[in-house]
Amino acid sequence: MQKSNITVLFAAFQRHLQTNLAFLNGKKLLLAVSGGLDSMVLAGLFKQNDNDIALAHCNFKLRGNEADADEEFVKDYGIKNGIPVFTKSFNTETYAGKHGISIQMAARELRYRWFEEVRKKHGFHFILTAHHADDQIETLLINLIRGTGLEGLTGIPEHHKNIVRPLLPFNRTELKQYALENNIKWREDRSNAETKYMRNKIRHQLLPLIASINPNYRDGFKQTIANLQGSASIVKKHVKKLNCAYFKRAGAGTWHIDIKKLKHEKPLKPLLFEMLKDFGFTEWDDVYHLLNAQTGKQLISKTHRLVKDRDKWILSKLKTGKPVFTEISIPENLREIEFPEGKLLFQSLEKTESLPELSDSSDTILIDYSKLQYPLSVRKWQKGDCFYPFGMEGKKKLSKYFKDEKLSRPDKENIYLLCSRNKIVWVIGMRLDKRFKLEENTRKIIQVKYKKE
Repeated sequence: MQKSNITVLFAAFQRHLQTNLAFLNGKKLLLAVSGGLDSMVLAGLFKQNDNDIALAHCNFKLRGNEADADEEFVKDYGIKNGIPVFTKSFNTETYAGKHGISIQMAARELRYRWFEEVRKKHGFHFILTAHHADDQIETLLINLIRGTGLEGLTGIPEHHKNIVRPLLPFNRTELKQYALENNIKWREDRSNAETKYMRNKIRHQLLPLIASINPNYRDGFKQTIANLQGSASIVKKHVKKLNCAYFKRAGAGTWHIDIKKLKHEKPLKPLLFEMLKDFGFTEWDDVYHLLNAQTGKQLISKTHRLVKDRDKWILSKLKTGKPVFTEISIPENLREIEFPEGKLLFQSLEKTESLPELSDSSDTILIDYSKLQYPLSVRKWQKGDCFYPFGMEGKKKLSKYFKDEKLSRPDKENIYLLCSRNKIVWVIGMRLDKRFKLEENTRKIIQVKYKKE
């Protein structure tokens, strides 16, 4: 006698958990549940498997009373089955407008951020979503149509950080059959039937056409995705080796990339895509042309900046969330101050004392106290600033001095000055102004040490 579909699917689900997702055993699991077919089957399977679960439901306030009814439906399910339910309402349209993104992208950002907040606050180990095999195929086709790299054709990852998608081996038809035979109720989202969204067009128009050509197209896509995942793994390992060869760390969140050597790699354009895609860059023609651009040219992504500097690129992480630096006042009795690039330590010395031997590291200077006017200050350099470099003749503009020192654009942006009223005392970490050097008749000395962040 043939087994019922309930037993077959549930047995396959349990085998999948034990074979591929055994790390979920004994863990607290937060299930993302919309009230639709896929997520209600997800809840039913984990309930039947007797896992420690709770449900998280987002109301995006996009479908009026229907969205509110979905929320009540999920709450009622939780009450009837003794499962905790967390709910959250969002003003999704306002968020999308404020950030200049689509409604779909806004909903994605809002829900995953909130899921993670709930996970941390209530001690859940993983967040589970109901993505399945048909979602995999639709995602591959969407990325293919929009244009993507190899990784965009590998589908949705089954496990990434705290997100797990345990239904990826199963298709929508199997899930619906399980729901019907197991008496699982669900809510229909009418927007899923509309074809104004690309995913719905693929689901309702393209996939039925593909099925008419090959009824077993799911098996073909599954094999293709598996092959592409294997290829992506090989490429990832190769790119990691190249990154180790070409990326040289030059400080916190900053790398130097030797483009003179990089230009010999073939094929170069797709290689640049693989090497830099994780840093938020998307305009690949512009990245490619930056190889031969003038020094100082730059590209900026949402998270990083890429600057051409002679025979190298300087890749640096954009600093966010820090207040704009203006100026710090330093009274005479202050012994330590912090600024964005590090800290300065001040110490009073007498000429009769044994003075420290200064190295060429430029991180310590000795100043004639009598030449200072307090309060001192630390500020960023500005266009038009001039000083009298110690060891050089005459006056020099900072911009010219930086050019002679071959400073890159990011380096110049991180230069700060120690000043006495309107005079530069020290280009911090680089050179003293000779107007403040020690003289034969100097008696009191101020030693300043720079400790880089």
